Amino acid sequence: MKFGIFYEHQLPRPWEDGAELKLFQNALEQVELADRLGIDHAWEVEHHFLEEYSHSSAPEVFLAAASQRTKRIRLGHGIVLLPPQYNHPARVAERIATLDLVSNGRVEFGTGESASRAELEGFGINPAERRAMWREAIEQIANMLAMDPYPGFQGKYFSMPVRNVVPKPVQKPHPPLWVACSNRETIHLAAQLGIGALTFAFVDPAEARHWVTDYYETFKRECVPVGHAVNPNVAMVTSFSIHRDHDEAVRRGMDGFRFFQFALGHHYSFGYHKPGRTNIWRQYELVRDRIGMDAMGGGTGGIGTPEEMRQHLRGFAEAGVDQTVFIQQGGKNKHEHICEALELFAAEVMPEFKEHEEERQRRKMEELAPYIEQAFKRKQWLRELSDDEIPVYPAYGNTVAEQPDLSKLPEAQRRRAEAMRRLRELVRGFAAETRAG
Repeated sequence: MKFGIFYEHQLPRPWEDGAELKLFQNALEQVELADRLGIDHAWEVEHHFLEEYSHSSAPEVFLAAASQRTKRIRLGHGIVLLPPQYNHPARVAERIATLDLVSNGRVEFGTGESASRAELEGFGINPAERRAMWREAIEQIANMLAMDPYPGFQGKYFSMPVRNVVPKPVQKPHPPLWVACSNRETIHLAAQLGIGALTFAFVDPAEARHWVTDYYETFKRECVPVGHAVNPNVAMVTSFSIHRDHDEAVRRGMDGFRFFQFALGHHYSFGYHKPGRTNIWRQYELVRDRIGMDAMGGGTGGIGTPEEMRQHLRGFAEAGVDQTVFIQQGGKNKHEHICEALELFAAEVMPEFKEHEEERQRRKMEELAPYIEQAFKRKQWLRELSDDEIPVYPAYGNTVAEQPDLSKLPEAQRRRAEAMRRLRELVRGFAAETRAG
Protein backbone atom coordinates (compact mmCIF):
# COMPACT_ATOMS: atom_id res chain seq x y z
CA MET A 1 0.00 0.00 0.00
CA LYS A 2 1.09 3.56 -0.72
CA PHE A 3 0.66 6.57 1.56
CA GLY A 4 -0.23 10.19 1.07
CA ILE A 5 -0.68 13.36 3.09
CA PHE A 6 -3.58 15.71 2.45
CA TYR A 7 -4.02 19.48 2.72
CA GLU A 8 -7.09 21.68 3.01
CA HIS A 9 -5.04 24.44 4.68
CA GLN A 10 -7.46 24.76 7.57
CA LEU A 11 -7.32 27.95 9.60
CA PRO A 12 -9.84 28.13 12.45
CA ARG A 13 -10.68 31.52 13.92
CA PRO A 14 -9.54 33.75 15.53
CA TRP A 15 -7.07 34.78 12.80
CA GLU A 16 -3.90 36.51 13.94
CA ASP A 17 -1.65 38.60 11.69
CA GLY A 18 0.65 36.29 9.76
CA ALA A 19 -1.46 33.18 10.41
CA GLU A 20 -1.95 32.32 6.75
CA LEU A 21 1.73 32.87 6.01
CA LYS A 22 2.69 30.51 8.83
CA LEU A 23 0.07 27.96 7.71
CA PHE A 24 1.44 27.74 4.17
CA GLN A 25 5.09 27.77 5.17
CA ASN A 26 4.49 24.99 7.71
CA ALA A 27 2.70 22.93 5.08
CA LEU A 28 5.63 23.28 2.67
CA GLU A 29 7.99 22.12 5.41
CA GLN A 30 5.75 19.12 6.08
CA VAL A 31 5.72 18.13 2.40
CA GLU A 32 9.50 18.47 2.29
CA LEU A 33 9.76 16.21 5.35
CA ALA A 34 7.33 13.67 3.87
CA ASP A 35 9.47 13.54 0.73
CA ARG A 36 12.60 12.78 2.77
CA LEU A 37 10.74 10.11 4.77
CA GLY A 38 9.57 8.25 1.65
CA ILE A 39 5.85 9.03 1.77
CA ASP A 40 4.46 8.63 -1.72
CA HIS A 41 1.96 11.45 -2.33
CA ALA A 42 1.09 14.96 -1.22
CA TRP A 43 -2.49 15.93 -2.11
CA GLU A 44 -3.81 19.49 -2.23
CA VAL A 45 -7.46 20.54 -2.62
CA GLU A 46 -9.05 23.39 -4.54
CA HIS A 47 -11.78 25.23 -2.66
CA HIS A 48 -13.13 28.75 -2.77
CA PHE A 49 -14.73 30.86 -0.03
CA LEU A 50 -14.83 28.01 2.51
CA GLU A 51 -13.54 30.02 5.47
CA GLU A 52 -11.71 28.13 8.23
CA TYR A 53 -12.32 24.80 6.51
CA SER A 54 -10.07 25.37 3.46
CA HIS A 55 -7.87 28.29 2.48
CA SER A 56 -6.53 26.43 -0.55
CA SER A 57 -7.89 28.30 -3.55
CA ALA A 58 -4.76 28.12 -5.77
CA PRO A 59 -3.38 24.59 -5.36
CA GLU A 60 -1.28 24.83 -8.51
CA VAL A 61 0.81 27.54 -6.84
CA PHE A 62 1.35 25.55 -3.65
CA LEU A 63 2.19 22.36 -5.54
CA ALA A 64 4.63 24.21 -7.78
CA ALA A 65 6.37 25.55 -4.69
CA ALA A 66 6.42 22.05 -3.19
CA SER A 67 7.91 20.68 -6.42
CA GLN A 68 11.02 22.79 -5.94
CA ARG A 69 11.56 21.62 -2.35
CA THR A 70 11.14 17.90 -3.05
CA LYS A 71 12.66 15.20 -5.24
CA ARG A 72 10.47 12.11 -5.27
CA ILE A 73 7.05 12.60 -3.71
CA ARG A 74 4.10 12.63 -6.14
CA LEU A 75 2.20 15.93 -6.22
CA GLY A 76 -1.55 15.41 -6.35
CA HIS A 77 -4.35 17.78 -7.21
CA GLY A 78 -6.98 16.47 -4.88
CA ILE A 79 -8.82 18.00 -6.70
CA VAL A 80 -9.07 20.53 -9.57
CA LEU A 81 -12.63 21.85 -9.93
CA LEU A 82 -13.58 21.26 -13.56
CA PRO A 83 -16.85 23.10 -14.26
CA PRO A 84 -15.70 25.75 -16.77
CA GLN A 85 -16.86 28.69 -14.64
CA TYR A 86 -14.18 27.68 -12.14
CA ASN A 87 -11.46 26.81 -14.62
CA HIS A 88 -11.55 26.82 -18.41
CA PRO A 89 -10.49 23.34 -19.59
CA ALA A 90 -7.61 24.68 -21.69
CA ARG A 91 -6.25 26.58 -18.70
CA VAL A 92 -6.43 23.42 -16.59
CA ALA A 93 -4.51 21.47 -19.25
CA GLU A 94 -1.86 24.19 -19.43
CA ARG A 95 -1.39 24.30 -15.67
CA ILE A 96 -1.26 20.51 -15.27
CA ALA A 97 1.34 20.19 -18.03
CA THR A 98 3.42 23.05 -16.62
CA LEU A 99 3.37 21.55 -13.13
CA ASP A 100 4.38 18.20 -14.60
CA LEU A 101 7.35 19.88 -16.28
CA VAL A 102 8.57 21.83 -13.25
CA SER A 103 8.16 18.74 -11.03
CA ASN A 104 9.92 16.46 -13.52
CA GLY A 105 6.86 14.30 -14.12
CA ARG A 106 5.38 13.87 -10.63
CA VAL A 107 1.78 15.12 -11.08
CA GLU A 108 -1.39 13.22 -10.16
CA PHE A 109 -4.40 14.91 -11.80
CA GLY A 110 -7.35 14.62 -9.42
CA THR A 111 -10.64 16.14 -10.58
CA GLY A 112 -14.06 17.01 -9.20
CA GLU A 113 -16.96 19.42 -9.24
CA SER A 114 -17.68 20.59 -5.65
CA ALA A 115 -21.00 20.48 -3.88
CA SER A 116 -20.89 23.54 -1.64
CA ARG A 117 -23.33 26.40 -2.09
CA ALA A 118 -20.59 28.96 -1.39
CA GLU A 119 -18.56 27.77 -4.37
CA LEU A 120 -21.25 26.84 -6.86
CA GLU A 121 -23.26 30.02 -6.47
CA GLY A 122 -20.11 32.10 -6.05
CA PHE A 123 -19.15 31.17 -9.62
CA GLY A 124 -22.69 31.06 -11.02
CA ILE A 125 -22.80 27.29 -11.52
CA ASN A 126 -26.09 25.41 -11.69
CA PRO A 127 -25.73 22.58 -9.12
CA ALA A 128 -27.89 20.29 -11.24
CA GLU A 129 -25.41 20.49 -14.12
CA ARG A 130 -22.11 20.24 -12.27
CA ARG A 131 -21.64 16.51 -12.91
CA ALA A 132 -22.30 16.93 -16.63
CA MET A 133 -19.85 19.86 -16.71
CA TRP A 134 -17.19 17.76 -15.03
CA ARG A 135 -17.78 14.86 -17.43
CA GLU A 136 -17.48 17.06 -20.49
CA ALA A 137 -14.37 18.82 -19.21
CA ILE A 138 -12.32 15.84 -18.01
CA GLU A 139 -12.45 14.06 -21.35
CA GLN A 140 -11.50 17.17 -23.30
CA ILE A 141 -8.66 18.09 -20.94
CA ALA A 142 -7.19 14.62 -21.44
CA ASN A 143 -7.46 15.16 -25.19
CA MET A 144 -5.76 18.56 -24.92
CA LEU A 145 -2.87 17.07 -22.97
CA ALA A 146 -2.37 14.19 -25.40
CA MET A 147 -3.27 15.48 -28.89
CA ASP A 148 -1.18 17.64 -31.24
CA PRO A 149 -3.09 19.69 -32.20
CA TYR A 150 -6.28 19.48 -30.16
CA PRO A 151 -9.00 19.18 -32.85
CA GLY A 152 -11.39 21.60 -31.15
CA PHE A 153 -14.73 20.96 -29.50
CA GLN A 154 -18.31 22.16 -29.62
CA GLY A 155 -19.93 21.19 -26.34
CA LYS A 156 -22.81 22.16 -24.13
CA TYR A 157 -20.69 23.87 -21.47
CA PHE A 158 -17.65 25.08 -23.38
CA SER A 159 -16.39 25.26 -26.94
CA MET A 160 -13.08 26.15 -28.54
CA PRO A 161 -11.52 25.95 -32.03
CA VAL A 162 -8.54 23.90 -33.16
CA ARG A 163 -5.51 24.82 -31.09
CA ASN A 164 -2.32 23.11 -30.01
CA VAL A 165 -2.45 23.31 -26.22
CA VAL A 166 1.10 23.75 -24.97
CA PRO A 167 3.19 22.81 -23.11
CA LYS A 168 2.75 19.05 -23.10
CA PRO A 169 3.31 17.04 -19.89
CA VAL A 170 6.33 14.88 -19.13
CA GLN A 171 4.09 11.88 -18.41
CA LYS A 172 2.68 10.43 -21.60
CA PRO A 173 -0.05 10.50 -22.69
CA HIS A 174 -1.00 12.52 -19.59
CA PRO A 175 -0.65 12.35 -15.80
CA PRO A 176 -2.82 9.80 -13.96
CA LEU A 177 -6.48 10.83 -13.71
CA TRP A 178 -8.49 10.66 -10.46
CA VAL A 179 -11.91 11.80 -9.32
CA ALA A 180 -13.12 12.68 -5.83
CA CYS A 181 -15.60 10.09 -4.52
CA SER A 182 -17.83 10.48 -1.50
CA ASN A 183 -20.13 7.47 -2.03
CA ARG A 184 -20.34 4.16 -3.85
CA GLU A 185 -22.13 5.75 -6.81
CA THR A 186 -19.05 7.79 -7.68
CA ILE A 187 -16.86 4.74 -7.03
CA HIS A 188 -18.75 3.03 -9.86
CA LEU A 189 -18.40 6.12 -12.06
CA ALA A 190 -14.63 6.25 -11.50
CA ALA A 191 -14.31 2.59 -12.46
CA GLN A 192 -16.51 3.00 -15.52
CA LEU A 193 -14.27 5.82 -16.77
CA GLY A 194 -10.99 4.11 -15.88
CA ILE A 195 -9.79 6.72 -13.40
CA GLY A 196 -8.59 6.52 -9.82
CA ALA A 197 -11.10 6.85 -6.97
CA LEU A 198 -9.93 9.42 -4.42
CA THR A 199 -12.43 8.71 -1.66
CA PHE A 200 -13.36 11.27 0.96
CA ALA A 201 -15.78 9.16 2.96
CA PHE A 202 -14.50 8.05 6.35
CA VAL A 203 -15.28 4.35 6.10
CA ASP A 204 -13.88 1.56 8.22
CA PRO A 205 -11.85 -1.27 6.65
CA ALA A 206 -14.87 -3.56 6.41
CA GLU A 207 -16.81 -1.00 4.38
CA ALA A 208 -13.66 -0.19 2.40
CA ARG A 209 -13.61 -3.80 1.20
CA HIS A 210 -17.06 -3.32 -0.38
CA TRP A 211 -15.94 -0.09 -2.07
CA VAL A 212 -12.78 -1.69 -3.46
CA THR A 213 -14.66 -4.77 -4.67
CA ASP A 214 -17.29 -2.60 -6.37
CA TYR A 215 -14.58 -0.53 -8.04
CA TYR A 216 -12.55 -3.37 -9.51
CA GLU A 217 -15.53 -5.50 -10.53
CA THR A 218 -17.03 -2.50 -12.34
CA PHE A 219 -13.66 -1.67 -13.90
CA LYS A 220 -13.36 -5.18 -15.33
CA ARG A 221 -16.92 -5.28 -16.70
CA GLU A 222 -17.75 -1.75 -17.77
CA CYS A 223 -14.67 0.43 -18.16
CA VAL A 224 -14.62 2.75 -21.17
CA PRO A 225 -11.60 5.01 -20.58
CA VAL A 226 -12.33 8.73 -20.51
CA GLY A 227 -8.62 9.46 -20.92
CA HIS A 228 -5.82 8.14 -23.09
CA ALA A 229 -4.59 5.92 -20.24
CA VAL A 230 -6.28 4.24 -17.28
CA ASN A 231 -5.45 4.63 -13.61
CA PRO A 232 -7.04 1.73 -11.68
CA ASN A 233 -6.51 2.78 -8.07
CA VAL A 234 -8.53 3.32 -4.91
CA ALA A 235 -7.31 5.77 -2.27
CA MET A 236 -8.98 6.16 1.11
CA VAL A 237 -8.59 9.08 3.52
CA THR A 238 -8.23 8.56 7.23
CA SER A 239 -7.34 10.48 10.36
CA PHE A 240 -3.71 10.69 11.44
CA SER A 241 -2.04 11.29 14.79
CA ILE A 242 0.36 8.80 16.28
CA HIS A 243 2.41 8.81 19.45
CA ARG A 244 3.85 6.04 21.58
CA ASP A 245 1.34 7.07 24.27
CA HIS A 246 -2.24 6.53 23.09
CA ASP A 247 -3.72 9.33 25.18
CA GLU A 248 -1.14 11.79 23.89
CA ALA A 249 -1.93 10.82 20.29
CA VAL A 250 -5.60 11.55 21.00
CA ARG A 251 -4.79 14.83 22.72
CA ARG A 252 -2.68 15.98 19.80
CA GLY A 253 -4.90 14.91 16.92
CA MET A 254 -8.50 14.15 17.79
CA ASP A 255 -9.72 17.72 18.16
CA GLY A 256 -8.25 18.75 14.82
CA PHE A 257 -9.80 15.80 13.02
CA ARG A 258 -13.21 16.37 14.58
CA PHE A 259 -13.06 20.03 13.55
CA PHE A 260 -12.25 18.86 10.02
CA GLN A 261 -15.46 16.84 10.00
CA PHE A 262 -17.51 19.59 11.65
CA ALA A 263 -16.32 22.37 9.31
CA LEU A 264 -16.96 20.12 6.32
CA GLY A 265 -20.52 19.57 7.53
CA HIS A 266 -20.94 23.30 8.20
CA HIS A 267 -20.17 24.27 4.61
CA TYR A 268 -21.86 21.32 2.93
CA SER A 269 -24.69 20.08 5.12
CA PHE A 270 -26.02 21.92 8.16
CA GLY A 271 -24.37 25.32 8.51
CA TYR A 272 -25.66 28.89 8.21
CA HIS A 273 -22.82 31.09 7.04
CA LYS A 274 -22.33 34.87 7.01
CA PRO A 275 -19.20 35.55 4.90
CA GLY A 276 -16.41 37.11 6.88
CA ARG A 277 -18.30 36.90 10.18
CA THR A 278 -19.35 33.36 11.10
CA ASN A 279 -16.97 31.76 13.60
CA ILE A 280 -17.00 28.04 12.80
CA TRP A 281 -14.42 27.15 15.45
CA ARG A 282 -16.59 28.69 18.17
CA GLN A 283 -19.62 26.75 16.93
CA TYR A 284 -17.54 23.59 16.92
CA GLU A 285 -16.46 24.15 20.53
CA LEU A 286 -20.08 24.54 21.62
CA VAL A 287 -21.15 21.35 19.88
CA ARG A 288 -18.12 19.42 21.08
CA ASP A 289 -18.63 20.47 24.69
CA ARG A 290 -22.37 19.80 24.70
CA ILE A 291 -22.71 16.49 22.89
CA GLY A 292 -19.18 15.09 22.83
CA MET A 293 -16.79 14.56 19.95
CA ASP A 294 -17.83 10.98 19.24
CA ALA A 295 -21.19 12.23 17.98
CA MET A 296 -19.47 13.52 14.84
CA GLY A 297 -18.91 10.09 13.36
CA GLY A 298 -16.11 7.61 12.72
CA GLY A 299 -12.87 7.75 10.85
CA THR A 300 -10.63 7.98 13.91
CA GLY A 301 -8.78 4.70 13.40
CA GLY A 302 -5.62 6.54 12.41
CA ILE A 303 -5.25 8.13 15.84
CA GLY A 304 -3.29 6.15 18.40
CA THR A 305 -0.02 4.30 18.94
CA PRO A 306 2.16 2.89 16.14
CA GLU A 307 0.74 -0.58 16.81
CA GLU A 308 -2.83 0.72 16.68
CA MET A 309 -2.02 2.46 13.39
CA ARG A 310 -0.55 -0.79 12.01
CA GLN A 311 -3.73 -2.67 12.85
CA HIS A 312 -5.84 0.06 11.24
CA LEU A 313 -3.81 0.05 8.05
CA ARG A 314 -3.69 -3.73 7.83
CA GLY A 315 -7.46 -3.63 7.53
CA PHE A 316 -7.23 -1.28 4.56
CA ALA A 317 -4.43 -3.30 2.97
CA GLU A 318 -6.36 -6.55 3.33
CA ALA A 319 -9.40 -4.81 1.81
CA GLY A 320 -7.33 -4.05 -1.30
CA VAL A 321 -6.98 -0.29 -0.80
CA ASP A 322 -4.14 0.99 -2.99
CA GLN A 323 -3.33 4.14 -1.03
CA THR A 324 -4.19 5.53 2.38
CA VAL A 325 -4.21 9.33 2.60
CA PHE A 326 -3.70 10.98 5.98
CA ILE A 327 -5.56 14.07 7.17
CA GLN A 328 -2.84 15.33 9.48
CA GLN A 329 -3.43 19.09 9.13
CA GLY A 330 -6.82 19.80 10.65
CA GLY A 331 -8.22 22.29 13.12
CA LYS A 332 -5.50 23.60 15.39
CA ASN A 333 -3.15 20.64 15.13
CA LYS A 334 0.39 21.84 15.77
CA HIS A 335 3.10 21.81 13.12
CA GLU A 336 5.68 20.24 15.40
CA HIS A 337 3.28 17.45 16.39
CA ILE A 338 2.51 16.71 12.74
CA CYS A 339 6.20 16.45 11.92
CA GLU A 340 6.89 14.20 14.92
CA ALA A 341 4.01 11.92 13.94
CA LEU A 342 5.22 11.66 10.32
CA GLU A 343 8.71 10.71 11.49
CA LEU A 344 7.36 8.09 13.90
CA PHE A 345 5.08 6.65 11.22
CA ALA A 346 7.93 6.41 8.71
CA ALA A 347 10.21 4.73 11.24
CA GLU A 348 7.86 2.23 12.87
CA VAL A 349 4.79 1.68 10.69
CA MET A 350 5.44 2.35 7.02
CA PRO A 351 8.17 -0.26 6.38
CA GLU A 352 5.75 -3.16 6.84
CA PHE A 353 3.52 -1.87 4.05
CA LYS A 354 6.31 -0.78 1.72
CA GLU A 355 8.15 -4.09 1.71
CA HIS A 356 6.01 -5.85 -0.89
CA GLU A 357 4.30 -2.87 -2.57
CA GLU A 358 6.19 -3.11 -5.85
CA GLU A 359 5.32 -6.79 -6.23
CA ARG A 360 1.68 -6.12 -5.31
CA GLN A 361 1.45 -3.48 -8.03
CA ARG A 362 3.02 -5.79 -10.60
CA ARG A 363 0.57 -8.61 -9.85
CA LYS A 364 -2.39 -6.25 -9.93
CA MET A 365 -1.51 -4.81 -13.32
CA GLU A 366 -0.87 -8.28 -14.76
CA GLU A 367 -4.34 -9.33 -13.62
CA LEU A 368 -5.95 -6.20 -15.07
CA ALA A 369 -4.04 -6.20 -18.38
CA PRO A 370 -6.63 -8.14 -20.45
CA TYR A 371 -9.47 -6.03 -19.03
CA ILE A 372 -7.59 -2.83 -19.89
CA GLU A 373 -7.09 -4.08 -23.43
CA GLN A 374 -10.83 -4.73 -23.78
CA ALA A 375 -11.67 -1.35 -22.22
CA PHE A 376 -9.69 0.55 -24.86
CA LYS A 377 -11.41 -1.43 -27.60
CA ARG A 378 -14.70 0.04 -26.34
CA LYS A 379 -13.42 3.63 -26.33
CA GLN A 380 -14.49 6.08 -29.03
CA TRP A 381 -11.43 8.20 -29.74
CA LEU A 382 -11.54 11.84 -30.77
CA ARG A 383 -10.28 11.74 -34.35
CA GLU A 384 -6.88 13.22 -35.09
CA LEU A 385 -6.85 15.84 -37.85
CA SER A 386 -4.80 15.32 -40.97
CA ASP A 387 -2.46 18.15 -41.96
CA ASP A 388 -4.89 19.23 -44.67
CA GLU A 389 -7.72 19.46 -42.14
CA ILE A 390 -5.89 21.72 -39.71
CA PRO A 391 -7.24 25.22 -40.39
CA VAL A 392 -5.00 28.23 -40.92
CA TYR A 393 -5.93 31.46 -39.18
CA PRO A 394 -4.30 34.79 -40.04
CA ALA A 395 -2.94 37.13 -37.40
CA TYR A 396 -5.16 40.13 -36.76
CA GLY A 397 -2.73 42.38 -38.63
CA ASN A 398 -3.56 40.53 -41.84
CA THR A 399 -7.27 41.22 -41.50
CA VAL A 400 -7.09 45.03 -41.57
CA ALA A 401 -9.22 46.06 -44.52
CA GLU A 402 -7.33 49.21 -45.49
CA GLN A 403 -3.62 49.90 -45.25
CA PRO A 404 -2.68 53.40 -44.04
CA ASP A 405 -1.16 55.97 -46.40
CA LEU A 406 2.49 55.36 -45.56
CA SER A 407 3.58 58.68 -46.99
CA LYS A 408 1.81 60.51 -44.17
CA LEU A 409 3.63 58.61 -41.42
CA PRO A 410 6.76 59.84 -39.68
CA GLU A 411 9.98 58.41 -41.14
CA ALA A 412 10.61 55.80 -38.44
CA GLN A 413 7.00 54.53 -38.46
CA ARG A 414 6.98 54.47 -42.29
CA ARG A 415 10.09 52.27 -42.38
CA ARG A 416 8.59 49.85 -39.85
CA ALA A 417 5.28 49.71 -41.75
CA GLU A 418 7.02 49.03 -45.04
CA ALA A 419 9.14 46.30 -43.47
CA MET A 420 6.02 44.69 -41.99
CA ARG A 421 4.27 44.85 -45.38
CA ARG A 422 7.20 43.10 -47.08
CA LEU A 423 7.26 40.47 -44.33
CA ARG A 424 3.54 39.80 -44.80
CA GLU A 425 4.01 39.35 -48.54
CA LEU A 426 6.89 36.93 -48.02
CA VAL A 427 4.97 34.90 -45.43
CA ARG A 428 1.82 34.88 -47.58
CA GLY A 429 3.84 33.64 -50.56
CA PHE A 430 5.53 30.98 -48.45
CA ALA A 431 2.16 29.80 -47.13
CA ALA A 432 0.78 29.58 -50.65
CA GLU A 433 3.79 27.54 -51.82
CA THR A 434 3.41 25.22 -48.83
CA ARG A 435 -0.28 24.60 -49.54
CA ALA A 436 0.47 24.01 -53.23
CA GLY A 437 3.28 21.59 -52.39
